[in-house]
Amino acid sequence: MTNDTPAIRNKNLVLYVLAQFAEGDLAALRAALHEDFREHSPGNPSGRDAFVEFVAGSPVAKARIDVKRVITDDEYAVVHYHMIPEDDPRGVAVAVVDVWRLVDGKITEHWDVLQPVPDPDLIPHGMF
Repeated sequence: MTNDTPAIRNKNLVLYVLAQFAEGDLAALRAALHEDFREHSPGNPSGRDAFVEFVAGSPVAKARIDVKRVITDDEYAVVHYHMIPEDDPRGVAVAVVDVWRLVDGKITEHWDVLQPVPDPDLIPHGMF
């Protein structure tokens, strides 16, 4: 696989956007989303501007994002990460899997699954 395949470009774009977003750069997120962006997660709005406004005011905007794995192909990027809000006293927060659909270098759709991270003694092989 070369370094310039659609799968590699999708991986690089999604990781760049996550890193910039974690630094508070909403412009990078806005630039990566297609204007007709579709959100599939309950309670989150669709549309680029509405989605960016929504996440800017959510706990994820101030959370630390620790990426654990990324799986990509020519159309999708799947990112599994540990999201730790700045006010989480245990530092465990949630495990997140984001599924991003990309078309022509823009994120067009998003799905996610969130799972609270339990106490370590309940996960003998680790959460991540």
